[in-house]
Amino acid sequence: MSLFFETGRAVALALILAFTCDVAQADALAGEWRFGTDDNGLVTASLHGTNKLITGGGALGYSPVLTIACRADGEPRWTEWLQLNDGVSASRKITMSVTVDRAGKFDESWSVGSRGRMLVRDGADGIKRLVPASRLSLSWRFGLLSGRGRADFDLAGLDEAVDKIAGTCRTDPP
Repeated sequence: MSLFFETGRAVALALILAFTCDVAQADALAGEWRFGTDDNGLVTASLHGTNKLITGGGALGYSPVLTIACRADGEPRWTEWLQLNDGVSASRKITMSVTVDRAGKFDESWSVGSRGRMLVRDGADGIKRLVPASRLSLSWRFGLLSGRGRADFDLAGLDEAVDKIAGTCRTDPP
C-alpha cells in the first residue's frame, strides 16, 4: 500500500513540475513586456535588456530596463526611459548613441533622472521610430573616466505594447 502512495506522490510531483514548466514557457511566449499603471495616471510597458551591465564592484551584473510610458491625465505625454543600477556622473543631459535595427548610429540628448540612474527622453517621436523596429541599441558614457555603457533590446511585441498603452491613455499611438 505504501508503494502505491509513493508512486502517486511521484506522479503528482511530476505533473506539478510539468505544469509549472508549461506556464513558464507560456509566459515567455506571451512576450517580455511588463505593464503597469500608477495613481498619477502614468501607464507603462517595460522590457529588460538582452545584455548585462556589470555593477561598480564588478561582481554582479544586471539587465538595464527600457520603459515606454504615456500619461493619461490631461494631455497624454509619451516618454521613454532607461533604468540603470549604477548612476552616470552627468547631472542634467547626456548624449545617447542610438542604433535602431542596425541602421546608422545617431546621437541625441537625454535627460538624467534621479541619482543618475534613469536616462529620460520625452516625446512621441522616439517611440514612433521604435514601433516598426525589431532591435534597439543604446550607448552612453557613465562618466569621464568610467567608460561606456550599452543596452540592447529585442523589441518583439512593441507595437502591441504601444497599442495597449495608447488604449489605456485613451489616445492614438505615436
